[in-house]
Amino acid sequence: MKKKVLFCATVEYHFKAFHLPYFQWFQQQGWEVHTAANGQLKLPFVDQSHSIPIQRSPFHLHNRLAYVELKNLLETQHYDLIHCHTPMGSVISRLAAQHTRKRGTKVLYTAHGFHFWKGAPFLNWLLYYPIEKWLVKYTDGLITINQEDYERASRLSKERTAVHYIPGMGVDMNRFTPVDDKEKQHLRRKYGFSKQDFIVLCAGELNANKNQGMLIKASAQLYEQIPNLKVVFAGEGTSRQTYEQLVHRLHLKQHVHFAGFCRRIEDWMNLCDVCVSTSHREGLGMNILEAMCVEKPVIATDNRGHCELVKPGVNGFLVKPHDVNGLADYIHQLYHQKEHLRLMGQAGRSLASSFAHEQTVSEMARIYTAYMNQTEKVMQHA
Repeated sequence: MKKKVLFCATVEYHFKAFHLPYFQWFQQQGWEVHTAANGQLKLPFVDQSHSIPIQRSPFHLHNRLAYVELKNLLETQHYDLIHCHTPMGSVISRLAAQHTRKRGTKVLYTAHGFHFWKGAPFLNWLLYYPIEKWLVKYTDGLITINQEDYERASRLSKERTAVHYIPGMGVDMNRFTPVDDKEKQHLRRKYGFSKQDFIVLCAGELNANKNQGMLIKASAQLYEQIPNLKVVFAGEGTSRQTYEQLVHRLHLKQHVHFAGFCRRIEDWMNLCDVCVSTSHREGLGMNILEAMCVEKPVIATDNRGHCELVKPGVNGFLVKPHDVNGLADYIHQLYHQKEHLRLMGQAGRSLASSFAHEQTVSEMARIYTAYMNQTEKVMQHA
């Protein structure tokens, strides 16, 4: 009989964005792969998908129904291993798995960025820290993707739960690979830009945490000094209308472009000159990592995730989350020192190799194997 693994998250798109290589690895080991999340995406390397109405808000009434449905699923399917992700997906799945853990199922949780980071609002610590501390006892393995979270998880666990560090969820360096100047100009023409444009790309969901208003305000300081400046936001989100209104108020319509959701984000990264991330909080920062892979210099806000990736003066620069002037100064500096674009870009791809899929899948395979062996021992003595 095949062994079975269940991946849990709040929404199914999370799996498509981060976990397909891990699904493939389990199938190669002869395991049956299941997913449980809100949505009905058809995903490769998945044997069964279970639609569970998990909601992002911890106060949404549907989360009670999601808990019941997930608990029933765990009672009928008898999984050998459960790997949960995202805040609400991990809370509900760990609570639902209490009984099945007693039968030997191992439960892993990957924290893609704790909500209680150094400098986080007090309310975050008040709400999320006690919950995570309580849930440690329902977790066999806690996996972190940056050093700050790893150190905090180690203190949180107090040796009750094993804590692991992996270098992110992995980036596909074959998909995100640099192109030559001829292809770059072809992509610019394809998407409506010119060779003379100085393009700054900010990729990611448009929301308060991503803090894109900071880049819009910096653009207002730059467009007279850089007449050919084009700032592109690749993504959708709840803050789009707010940011569009800010662009209109600052008279930046000719300089700021909202591209919406971009399926071929690698094209946009290759046609730009610089990539920017202005997030208040990041577990790691996949948009920055992907930009490094295509040899683009990056300017990012100084937070725990970005600090793992950006080496100031080597592959980019770090600025404080509210330092609009500093962000504008670094963009201006790169505009006037074009040679830095190439050198920083090359350094970025070299640094990104440590976060490639091959590295993270290999590290996760080691962790999975250790827990699989523990499960086998439990079953043998049952």
